Amino acid sequence: MAEAAVSSAVSSKSLEIPLIDFSSFVSGDELTRRTTAQAILRGFQSAGFIYLRNHGILRDHIRTTFVESAKFFKRPQAVKEKLCWTTPEANRGYSQPGREKTTDLTDAADIEAKRAEEGVDLKESMEIGREGEPDHPNQWPDQSDKDGKEFKKQMLSFHDTCKDLHIQVMSAIAVGLGLDEHFFDSFCDGGDNTLRLLHYPEVRHDVFLKNENQVRAGAHTDYGSMTLLFQDNAGGLQVLSPSGDWVNATPIENTIVVNAADLLARWSNDTIKSTKHRVVEPPARADTHPARYSIAYFCNPWACRSGE
Repeated sequence: MAEAAVSSAVSSKSLEIPLIDFSSFVSGDELTRRTTAQAILRGFQSAGFIYLRNHGILRDHIRTTFVESAKFFKRPQAVKEKLCWTTPEANRGYSQPGREKTTDLTDAADIEAKRAEEGVDLKESMEIGREGEPDHPNQWPDQSDKDGKEFKKQMLSFHDTCKDLHIQVMSAIAVGLGLDEHFFDSFCDGGDNTLRLLHYPEVRHDVFLKNENQVRAGAHTDYGSMTLLFQDNAGGLQVLSPSGDWVNATPIENTIVVNAADLLARWSNDTIKSTKHRVVEPPARADTHPARYSIAYFCNPWACRSGE
């Protein structure tokens, strides 16, 4: 086999996001691996986004992580708030509805104006980082609680699984760039990444009618190397096209959406795109939109190679 298994996941408004069979890179012959790596690189260079199927993460592992996430968000609000996110340096813990306004803006006045225009983000989240950081411990539910133990066990396992996939995708980028496939390994093997569980509560359509600018999460780019996004079937994720239009990144079963982030764009001298995206009202019209759950794994490579 010499050609990468590539089809189209999104094709609209001059935005082309490829759907790539990642097993062609993992287990293909040398030529197939190279052509698949080049397809991955082209996707990041043209759209900043790709979809991966046959990515190697078991469906049951993903399903169980979603189940544990939903169970966590069903805990009483007072219980969740005992695990609250504290500082940017830690970036761990629970963030309650109404706390965030996702944006690329940096000026405080501009951010407040954006908050007034779009409203707060209609979501809550739970951040989990690399375990074992003494100065920045993860905020776990009570470990005397069986559900708390299961939650911790599952999230640590999923964090490690996503870390391995991050290293593999970075290997594909290296091959696509004509570098040694292990070029990025020592930047990524520390696993200093963030697993973010996201819950967008049920919301009435009236909320969006009252404010046409209301979003579930504001437009932004991510700041690391890439993000692995696992989404349910609710919809609402949009990607900014080269023509300036917002395009639906429709969920496709058994795939992962992967977007390049700011560091990877800079690493590539901006030949790779870090593309703006947001979460808005789902495209399917309804009086009340059901809850949306997603899991984002933000990949944050080390600043220097191991041992340096």
